[in-house]
Amino acid sequence: MKVYNKMKWALGILLVFIIVLITNLIDRDNFNRIRYSIVTIYEDRIVANDLIFEISAAIHKKEIALVKSDTSFFRQKNSQVNDDIQRFIDRFEETKITKEERVAFNSLINHVENLQRLESEYMDSKFRDKSELLSLISDIKDDLYDLSKVQLKEGKRQMSLSEKTMDTIELFTQVEIIFLIVMAVLIQLIVLYQPKDKKQSQAPE
Repeated sequence: MKVYNKMKWALGILLVFIIVLITNLIDRDNFNRIRYSIVTIYEDRIVANDLIFEISAAIHKKEIALVKSDTSFFRQKNSQVNDDIQRFIDRFEETKITKEERVAFNSLINHVENLQRLESEYMDSKFRDKSELLSLISDIKDDLYDLSKVQLKEGKRQMSLSEKTMDTIELFTQVEIIFLIVMAVLIQLIVLYQPKDKKQSQAPE
């Protein structure tokens, strides 16, 4: 095989390699963006929303006990409920918290701490005044509501990002097909091109 033919084949193979490499890098980037969105939706939104539900359920138990003046609840079960709430809050802290979410979350932590302090005072006073506790529980429910709305908002935002990425992949796929066709033709031209021999091209004297 002549040196020129070897160079043609080498150039053709190099072009194919470059096409495959570029396509792979772009596809990998798009795939990583979609995977990130899916992971974020699950770990930082669905899990967070479940934790909000668990905290709400625990707070609801306290509210029912207060309304019913269930003193046995505070003597026997309230400590465990507080431990559960703290565990849910610690787990929530591990999720990716946005600036908007941080405001509501810090408010929740502050209100929960105050609630536990007032509960101790409530028990020490032999369960006399519960109005302040009920008011604080209402504030906590507002915090949880705000947090749940953030989960919905951020979930929608991540879904929108995923949809945009999918649209980009679809567009790129169409461009990629056209590009591959053009490059295939170009490679064929390079490989099949045969320059005229200079001696043969010279006109006879």
